[in-house]
Amino acid sequence: MKRECLRLSRLLLGLFLYGVGIVLTVHARLGVAPWDVFHQGVSLRLGVTFGQASILVSLALILLAVLVRERFGFGTLCNMILIGVFVDLLMLNHLIPTAATFFSGLVMMATGLFVIALATYCYMGAGYGAGPRDSLMVVMTRKTGRPVGFCRTLIEGAALLIGWYLGGHAGLGTVIAVFGSGFAVQAVFTALRFDPRTIHQESLAETLGRFFSFIRKR
Repeated sequence: MKRECLRLSRLLLGLFLYGVGIVLTVHARLGVAPWDVFHQGVSLRLGVTFGQASILVSLALILLAVLVRERFGFGTLCNMILIGVFVDLLMLNHLIPTAATFFSGLVMMATGLFVIALATYCYMGAGYGAGPRDSLMVVMTRKTGRPVGFCRTLIEGAALLIGWYLGGHAGLGTVIAVFGSGFAVQAVFTALRFDPRTIHQESLAETLGRFFSFIRKR
């Protein structure tokens, strides 16, 4: 039970940190990160909040991951819902200030990218299933044998182009994020000796099976 609580805490911490990282990059005011260009585009086209757009995009990515036979987990569901909720909570309540200068914007952008990389380490390491975006990253890493940083950069580049077409705003910060996000993930994973391919990501059925088994024993 203690181990399960630690895993859940790690999952929730990772998702909250991911929300913090996203808001940091947005409030850097240098142009949003690639996925957030996409979220902005969806938000503008559908008339929903930034967080709601993130949830809708996550749902679409989950369906795509299922089609390529990547397992669907409890953590995937939490990722889909909670990151968008945390982003809206932070943004709508103005809990993270916006950058006042170009230099402070650069610092916020870099900090946001590394916070997102650390968040990815936290929630993927919990083993409840990779997030929608990271499911695609893991699939590409497995299929191509290329480094995780390369795969992440390629996926985010595609998200940027589609988001820009939909009306999302790109800028210098977007360019930094395209190349910096892969570097940040690779650096954090290497520093913490973390390889996402070695983590068993539970399917939703496995997690529910363990839960009901625990209840029956009680």
